[in-house]
Amino acid sequence: MGNKNKTISFRVNEDAFESLRDIAEERDISLSAVFRDYVDQLVAHDGQVRVVPEHEISDDTSSSTEFPPKVEVPKSFIREHERLELETDHLREQLDEYKRYVTQLTQELEQYDEEEVILLEDLDDETGADEPFRLG
Repeated sequence: MGNKNKTISFRVNEDAFESLRDIAEERDISLSAVFRDYVDQLVAHDGQVRVVPEHEISDDTSSSTEFPPKVEVPKSFIREHERLELETDHLREQLDEYKRYVTQLTQELEQYDEEEVILLEDLDDETGADEPFRLG
């Protein structure tokens, strides 16, 4: 199956619709192409896109509203996040170690012949004793 196109519906007020139509006419493209360009930009920039009329674009970067917005995070949050990442790495290492140990035990078990493995239950049955064997 190939890449199928999906339809997206936008609901805008009449003024916005007229503005979008004007933009499409200025660029000499269809109105749907304007939306496709917007969606492509939105996907390409991971949702960090803002549509601004050209007359509002300025080279001044000292505006009070930055885009994308920036949030200050307390150092304690960052430290906790780093601690959790280290703990995750440690747990992954432990899991890998346990997997290697289980693999080693499985390989050792496969090396033994069935006759070499003695089950304690079998010993009880062979002796016929009422009292089971004790270890230690």
